[in-house]
Amino acid sequence: MPPGGPRPGQRPPYPGGPRRPGEPPVDRLGQRPARRGGNGGGRGGDPMAAFGTDDDGPLDKKALAIRIGKIAAIFALVMALIGSAAVIISYNAISIPSANEAFQAESSFVYYAGGKKEVGRFQAGDQNRDALSQEEMPALIKDAAVAAEDRSFYENNGIDLKGIARTLFTNATTGSQGGASTITQQYVKNLYLSQERTYSRKVKEAVISLKISRQQSKDKILTGYLNTVYFGRGAYGVQAAAKTYFRKPAEKLDIKEAAALTAILNNPNGFDPEKAGADSGGTELLGRYQYVLNGMAKLKAQGKALSDYDEATIAKAKEALPKFPKPKAASRLGGQKGHALTLVKNELKSLKNENGEPLFTEEEIDSKGLKVTTTLSAKAMKTAENAVRDVRPKDKKAVSAKHPEDELHVGAATVDVKTGALKGFYGGQDYLESQINWAASGGMAGSTMKPFTLAAALEAGYSLKDTWTGEGGLEIPGTDRVVRNSGQTDADPTGHGYGEHITGIKAMEESVNTSFVEMSTALPNGSEDVYDMAVKAGLPPDEQHAEEAPADYRSIPAYSTDFDPKNYLLTLGRQAISPINMANAYATIANGGVRNTVHIVSKVVDAKGEVVYEWNQRDNEERAMSEDAADDTSYALQQVVKNGTGRTAGVINQPAAGKTGTATNADDDVSSAWFAGYTPQLSTAVMYVRGKGSGKLDGWLDSYFGAGYPAETWAKIMGTLTDDLELEEFPEPAWMDGEAPEDGHEPSLTQKPDPTPSEDCSKKDERKGLCIPIEEPEETESPSGDSSASPGEPGEGTTPDEPESTDPVPTETACDWFGDCETTPPGDGNNGGGNDPATEEGATR
Repeated sequence: MPPGGPRPGQRPPYPGGPRRPGEPPVDRLGQRPARRGGNGGGRGGDPMAAFGTDDDGPLDKKALAIRIGKIAAIFALVMALIGSAAVIISYNAISIPSANEAFQAESSFVYYAGGKKEVGRFQAGDQNRDALSQEEMPALIKDAAVAAEDRSFYENNGIDLKGIARTLFTNATTGSQGGASTITQQYVKNLYLSQERTYSRKVKEAVISLKISRQQSKDKILTGYLNTVYFGRGAYGVQAAAKTYFRKPAEKLDIKEAAALTAILNNPNGFDPEKAGADSGGTELLGRYQYVLNGMAKLKAQGKALSDYDEATIAKAKEALPKFPKPKAASRLGGQKGHALTLVKNELKSLKNENGEPLFTEEEIDSKGLKVTTTLSAKAMKTAENAVRDVRPKDKKAVSAKHPEDELHVGAATVDVKTGALKGFYGGQDYLESQINWAASGGMAGSTMKPFTLAAALEAGYSLKDTWTGEGGLEIPGTDRVVRNSGQTDADPTGHGYGEHITGIKAMEESVNTSFVEMSTALPNGSEDVYDMAVKAGLPPDEQHAEEAPADYRSIPAYSTDFDPKNYLLTLGRQAISPINMANAYATIANGGVRNTVHIVSKVVDAKGEVVYEWNQRDNEERAMSEDAADDTSYALQQVVKNGTGRTAGVINQPAAGKTGTATNADDDVSSAWFAGYTPQLSTAVMYVRGKGSGKLDGWLDSYFGAGYPAETWAKIMGTLTDDLELEEFPEPAWMDGEAPEDGHEPSLTQKPDPTPSEDCSKKDERKGLCIPIEEPEETESPSGDSSASPGEPGEGTTPDEPESTDPVPTETACDWFGDCETTPPGDGNNGGGNDPATEEGATR
């Protein structure tokens, strides 16, 4: 030590004074080293000495406990600080990820006309989801969910620390990785994370839950949870679950149903009422259900309930589970549903915006929660299915794995005459057995094409009374083809003969092939005129000729097959046409010549409730033929039902018009049978085909003509659909008579009558100059102009002029008018429209 004592600031070497004799020296910190041996430190010392001693020796037990507690507290504080730092780091490092697309997806729902009854739905994969907004989510469901899954939901900050501690202890002692979670945590797990059970995922879940609870309201979190959570049976979200378990929307659930659904959440597969055995949903579900109701009672007592219920309601509800309807066994695509949904999706994908871009992608259709209202009528769909099942032969199957060539397929479709809306159809077999929709795929049209030939002829200047050959064996100039009529035999290979001169009406009634081939070839552009008329009426073109269709043209399907405008036998229907398009084309005739685009989608609303598409009737109308041509063609088709091959269809209570049709395949076998027709309100087409659509019907079906099974099926459909409609009449015929081409036909052999005065003159007859309405006489003043004279005195007052004679001018008889006089009929029994060569008039025309 330096002289004078320690330097300033230097610790004295012996605190408390100089070292006593025998006392060990202190170290530089002023600490005496521990003594060796006894209770001192070192290897042989007391281990408790590490916790210190008092001045008189080792600490007693109480002091030792206090010292250990202090050390533990310090350690806990250090660990807490480290943990807090880790939480802070994690909170800042872990961001809220993008939502899982699968849990954002919403099923799109398809409804019948009116938008209430469901046809089916589109969904991504197996997830059936229908999200509700916060305002739409029922308060009763919210209460039940909180009572079932997280009773501290309104107080916690998104995580449950006690629950996490319990989970960690359970996981450590049992080896499991399960654990209770708050509603916020479950929502985060579903919407943002995977379903894997790892500690790292639990950390992320907790951190994101803390963030979400600060950024979103409790109501928004609860609504999101109820829209994403799985309820079993493929139902995600409470709306889908309500419809799946109780066949009603969530807003219609009562307290028992709401409690039962949220009870199922705890174990969706194990608590399914259908799997729980014979005790009405199982004792486990009943216990969980009662637990939920008890929780709801506590919420009510605490003033936290959002909905209105009382203790008596809870007590009554706890007695038993609600009644669960039996699950529907049918697939969501079974029967005709799959065919309908396919048609709807195809049309949605075909819709374009004003820039020509698709309005909807397939992903949007499947997963964006669209609400699609169709034109379909549940009654029309069921009627078509029942009619086919009642009429088709019972021994012919729609599906045969061993003999597909022996399958009988029926396609039928009904279209609204005035709008083009597809009201109903029958696509054939169950969609799950085969996805071919025969109402949309179709077959060879046969003689159902003949009305378009007649309409084209009328527009070209011909009339219903112009005559055509009715004999079989018509030779086509420039070819080696001979056209035959029906009824061929070995003795008469060219078929029935109906006379050398028959009117277009008679040709339509009896479906005379030779008449219509001659009519087609007599048109200015031949078969191309027939093609143009058919396309304008509603039959889609062949794909290679699609550029000739109007720009906004749509049909079901978009194209026909083998529809060649240069085929001189096009009028006999070798092209494949769908019943849907045929029904719409016939509706054009019934609609006075105005074609409406056939369609199945009337309105689409997005998940926000905004209308994103709506059918515009005016934008989809186009005149295909003149009103007069339509009315005259319609008149001829009415005669088919009254007097011709379509008499089977005349049994319905409404006026009807239509046409039978059969077509032959490459082997000259009958391969399709049709009946297409309409009333003033509805148009329906029915088609029967075999195998792949071109198999042989004759010799296989007992009746293989359109007048048989197709016409009977048509009558069943239309009779049911029109029985309750008000009676409507068809317009009168216009009796067009223009300037027809001079070559290729024979002119009318009847004379158009002179117009005559009539008290009963229709507007159409007046327009065409077929009658002269009687005019009321005008009053005249007396010569004196004295209006004060007494009645009855000469020259006084006003007196009417003498009316003109109302006696009609002598005209030809009605039989001459329509060309059906029975004087000297042809030998085959067909009166031929007055074509008796023995008469001077007939011989000169």
